[in-house]
Amino acid sequence: MAMSMQIIISVLLLVIGIAILIMIHVCVVGRAFRGDYIRDRISIPSRISRIPGLSSDDIKKLMCFDYKVEAKGNSSVECVVCLENFKGGEKCRMLPICNHTFHVQCIDSWLLKTAACPICRARANAPQIGEETSPSSEIGVELI
Repeated sequence: MAMSMQIIISVLLLVIGIAILIMIHVCVVGRAFRGDYIRDRISIPSRISRIPGLSSDDIKKLMCFDYKVEAKGNSSVECVVCLENFKGGEKCRMLPICNHTFHVQCIDSWLLKTAACPICRARANAPQIGEETSPSSEIGVELI
């Protein structure tokens, strides 16, 4: 008789323990789906917001050039959007503020969505009147 009581009590405690674990799991998952859990853990400043994309006309105003490979041979410079190395003769675009360079088709599709450099998050639109930028001396460029 004592042995059967111990088995019954053990099974009862096991069932109660599993029920408590299931209730905790349901509460955590429910809170995560509501979004409260993420907002409580990560404080996102309200002043940070997504930068809207540029118009096609604004994108066309950005500097465009044909990439030239230096005499050393293969290019080791790559477009961070598609992760491909630049090849001689490819159309590239340089952002005016940060002077980062990308393939035209890669950066144009990026800038339609957000007007920030994918590398440094600097604004991608042309500098204001009076500001001056010059192409990077590290890459060979031929302005078109």
